[in-house]
Amino acid sequence: MRKIIRDDFTQEETWRIFRIMSEFVDGFEVLSEVGQAVSMFGSSRSKANARYYKLAEETAYLLAKAGYAIITGSGPGLMEAANKGAKRAKGKSIGLNIQIPSQQKPNKYVDLLLDFRYFFVRKVMFVKYAKAFVILPGGYGTLDEFTEAINLIQTERIPKFPVVLLGREYWKGMLDWLGDTVVKNRCITKEELKIFTVVDTPKEVVSVIKKFYEKKA
Repeated sequence: MRKIIRDDFTQEETWRIFRIMSEFVDGFEVLSEVGQAVSMFGSSRSKANARYYKLAEETAYLLAKAGYAIITGSGPGLMEAANKGAKRAKGKSIGLNIQIPSQQKPNKYVDLLLDFRYFFVRKVMFVKYAKAFVILPGGYGTLDEFTEAINLIQTERIPKFPVVLLGREYWKGMLDWLGDTVVKNRCITKEELKIFTVVDTPKEVVSVIKKFYEKKA
């Protein structure tokens, strides 16, 4: 882990540009060799005996078997489950760690680890090298990744790709609110609700991604 030296002139604002550049360069160099990948997101607070932990592990396992590398935030909970599933399938298990005050430690199932200081650099890596996003139950961080992806697609800043919500029961309240309130107030259209897909099983996740790219072929 890189050590932060206080009161160093390189901590000045202008010098941060070079640190930011170095994180982009490291990320691009390493992840460009990974091949097709799926980024998976979910709560860091889920326990190993939780229902969604098992779903995350199985989803990653099936995706890895289908030839996809699995990229997570490298932390515990559902991120750990996804990396565990990828490793169990003998696939590529990748973690993009973030340096935060609570000191997130990479889970033991990560084989390739990149460490980031800046959230926005890390978020670019999640999107740039992913053929799909799989969004499992989670909190603010998970919602941030989900809404960032669908906003980029909505505004055509990136080409459309599969964004899959796993766990209809968990996401029902948000889905109802989007349909009953956000659409009715004309903040989004019904068509824009189709930017993402909601499923309940790991097999459905793989099927959605597979069908999307079969249509594009």
